[in-house]
Amino acid sequence: MELISVIVAAAAGFGFGAIWYMALAKLWTKAAGIEVDENGRPRNTSAKPYIMAAIAMVLVAGMMRHVFALAGIDTFGKGLISGLGIGLFFISPWIMINNGYGGRTFKLTIIDGGYATFGCAIIGAVLMLF
Repeated sequence: MELISVIVAAAAGFGFGAIWYMALAKLWTKAAGIEVDENGRPRNTSAKPYIMAAIAMVLVAGMMRHVFALAGIDTFGKGLISGLGIGLFFISPWIMINNGYGGRTFKLTIIDGGYATFGCAIIGAVLMLF
């Protein structure tokens, strides 16, 4: 059952990312410096980033499940808040460091950090449904 919960939670986080970045596509491509075509779509259409993102979501969900089990996080609310905290206080600051050293805009940090924060909240909540 743990593996199923991890996969479902990872899929939920990945799905949220699709919605998040579709809604913020224009802002994100500009902030990230992504080359776009005349229709505003990124020129690089490789599947590699999506595959890497799917693997990353499984790793994040798996580790969150492990930490939640050790910490006694066992309700939907606790999973939601704990996931939110992981995204906001662990992952987002790391994104800020990477973007700062990479000379990226703070707008990119807000967009990517927002995804990390709310995506982890969703993962944490979904993990507690099983």
